[in-house]
Amino acid sequence: MIHAAVKLSKSVISMSRTSLVAATSSQPLRFLHDGTNSPSSNPVAVQMINYALSHARSQKSDESYAQGMLILEQCLSTQSSESAGQFAQNSIGTVLLAMSNLLYESFEEAIEKLHRVQGLTRSSLGVRVAATEALVGLYLQLGQDDTSSVLADKCLDFLHKDDLRSNGGSKESLIARAKAVKGLVELVTGNLESAESFFHGVQDIEAWNGTAVLSYGEFLHATQQFSLAKELYQNIIEGVPKNEDFSDMNTLAICNMASDEVLLAATFALGQLESHMGNFRAAEEILTKALTKTEEYFGSSHPKVGVVLTCIALMYRNKARQERSSSLLIQEGLYRRAIEFLKAPPLESKGAETKLDRGDILALARGGYAEVLCVQQNRKTEGEKMKTWAEAVWSNRRMSLTDVLDISEPSSKVPVIDVRISRVL
Repeated sequence: MIHAAVKLSKSVISMSRTSLVAATSSQPLRFLHDGTNSPSSNPVAVQMINYALSHARSQKSDESYAQGMLILEQCLSTQSSESAGQFAQNSIGTVLLAMSNLLYESFEEAIEKLHRVQGLTRSSLGVRVAATEALVGLYLQLGQDDTSSVLADKCLDFLHKDDLRSNGGSKESLIARAKAVKGLVELVTGNLESAESFFHGVQDIEAWNGTAVLSYGEFLHATQQFSLAKELYQNIIEGVPKNEDFSDMNTLAICNMASDEVLLAATFALGQLESHMGNFRAAEEILTKALTKTEEYFGSSHPKVGVVLTCIALMYRNKARQERSSSLLIQEGLYRRAIEFLKAPPLESKGAETKLDRGDILALARGGYAEVLCVQQNRKTEGEKMKTWAEAVWSNRRMSLTDVLDISEPSSKVPVIDVRISRVL
């Protein structure tokens, strides 16, 4: 193991000195801008970031990600002190953002890097907003809603206090992003009226931001403004900007708020919307596309695949109810796979007392599966046991598990699963 690690380190150092030089020298340097006419970060650092991320994702292997991280660590080591001025802090901040992007499924490491970015108080606002947006997204996925709310409030506070005139024409877009992430927190916690106040004007910002617009679309979806929500989802799918080259710090988006994740989440949300509108053929087609994209991006057995499978199973359940048909075998197969990929603990575990990753999705999958089992006399006992577990784990504040599993009536509350953060809104 040690020999392999040493060999890997040597190969990456060699690559960073040779392959990286070749890759960057063949292309013009892309300067990192903040909306003004002058570069505000080290262009060589930007090229190293782009190369590291591209290399890591080209193979999507543990080795390629380790190599990408080592390149970023080397890049970070060449930057000036964190106590330096804005130019240096921007360079450090963008490297740390890139590192967190590769590390984000290792939550603690990504969060540590993002908190370091927040401490770079001389860095451009776009860098710090991107860090806060990502931190809120990660803490929401971890179920730490209070921490997410505090971070979102702090972001709004420093935006109002800071001199936004130095940030070029990005003032409105940065404030809108900060408001939208606060609106997402309110949406997760079931405070729809409060969420609405933060989403006001999001769709009108000149510097269009996919993750902010998606959160607003999910609000419209949850409040049954289906036509408006559909329009926003389609706009994101057709025009979400790709900002993975880190060339504009005012549009940086990372971790579960990155453009690839937003595009996937918008497709997934649109599939749910079609199901809620009773357009099951369209829903099946779109959700199948979302499943394929999720498997390609994360891997065929990733927990987010389990999130999508749960939603597809619910779609078949709603379809069967409305059409007075049966799809029990299909639902059971989907729920079983979803529960496996979501890494569900044994039913004997103390559900309500156990901190579970993606707990609401797990509860939803097991709650739906329990219904399938309970209609079969010889499996009813197992189904009741699973139902009890699911109800104990369910923690959504706006809807009960029963509400989510029974949305056939037009007046019912509508659940929206946000695959970015693996939460039910």
